[in-house]
Amino acid sequence: MPEVFEQDYTLELLQQVTNALNSGQFVQVRRTLAEIPPCDTALLLESSPHKVRTLLWQLVDPDIQGDVLEELSEDVRLSIIAKMEPELIAAATEDMDDDDLGEVLRSLPDPVYQDVIGAMDSQDRARATQALSYVEHSAGALMNTDTVTIRPDVSLDVVLRYLRLKGDLPAGTDDLYVVDKDNCFLGSLSISVLLTSQPDKLVKELMNDERETIPISMDESDVAQLFERHNWISAPVVDDNAHLLGRITIDDIVDVIREDAEHSLMSMAGLDDEEDTFAPVWKSSRRRSIWLGINLLTALMAAFVASFFEGTLDILPILAVLNGIVPSMGGVAGSQTLTLVIRGIALGHVNATNQRFLLGKELAIGALNGLLWSLLIAGVIALWQWDFVLGGVIAFAMFMNLVAAGIAGASIPLILKRMNIDPALAGSVVLTTVTDIVGIFAFLGTATWLLV
Repeated sequence: MPEVFEQDYTLELLQQVTNALNSGQFVQVRRTLAEIPPCDTALLLESSPHKVRTLLWQLVDPDIQGDVLEELSEDVRLSIIAKMEPELIAAATEDMDDDDLGEVLRSLPDPVYQDVIGAMDSQDRARATQALSYVEHSAGALMNTDTVTIRPDVSLDVVLRYLRLKGDLPAGTDDLYVVDKDNCFLGSLSISVLLTSQPDKLVKELMNDERETIPISMDESDVAQLFERHNWISAPVVDDNAHLLGRITIDDIVDVIREDAEHSLMSMAGLDDEEDTFAPVWKSSRRRSIWLGINLLTALMAAFVASFFEGTLDILPILAVLNGIVPSMGGVAGSQTLTLVIRGIALGHVNATNQRFLLGKELAIGALNGLLWSLLIAGVIALWQWDFVLGGVIAFAMFMNLVAAGIAGASIPLILKRMNIDPALAGSVVLTTVTDIVGIFAFLGTATWLLV
């Protein structure tokens, strides 16, 4: 579905449901929610204010509530689950895939989680315990256990008869996994090879015994990179002893890629990537206030540096007018480098072997841009104020700050990554602090030295 058409469809659906709710046509809304896919129901819930969302959820068929919960962002899911009884949550999660079950249960507050586990039957409780035993954001947390396994010493005809008896295949099955009697992974047999080869051939003659596997503890972002690089539809997950544990499918990887992109985008503004757009005012204000407080501290640091030059500003008021130019240019230049390096880290392009080259490159870019724009601003200020020394002062400060911005923009993400701090979350604050302080100190310090 083209993106524009999809947006129009979503808007039309939202308006239709809203109008029906306002008119009290609850039966019509219930019928509409039963006819559309769970992903569209989830989108309606995420696009609705809090009160409307509560009413909509009451009209969702209990048989599909689990499918809808899988599609919701964490914040919206929690706001809905908070008003559900543990027995209803347990019933909604009954038919979930293992990875989705683990994700939903991990998002629950501990008291609610304990009540939900207590309300499950023994089979679902064991499944939930197994799903939660894997590290969050690892391959184990992503995988499903719905694999189809075969032995290497059987013919394709036997495999085909086995599949007919089985009746159906798990969604996204493109390979059958070949294992030995101890369930150790030996290779894979693609469905296309199975269907197009002679039925008397043995599996071991046609299987791909060089198929790459995914360790159970691998980070989900690294798994996503493997899928992207190899164009996989699914991939086997194994433990340290090569025992087959499950598989990861492309639909889960799409979610990982989307979540990583949202995380990078939202973190740069100090927001949670799962934040509910229509969350209550107090809740949203509390979250944003934390980030605003951090930014206020950095602004106060820059103001503290500027306070050392109050005497200079009293003598030459024009400096107060021009003082914002240098930090602003440094901030923009540094943000460009910061964004580029964070993207490189996320894609796995930046590593220990090329960091030195990257720093040198960004230093050269900062120096080149610094030279270009410092000469330009020097000419503008000299002609405007008819003061060539003032033009030289701001040119020097501009050059120094653009060089500092290039170095800081490249090095800050690398340093934060080494300290196990998310560069997307903290990088922009640190960078702004550096460019503001360097810019103010270079401009007002040089002006004090040469003009006062």
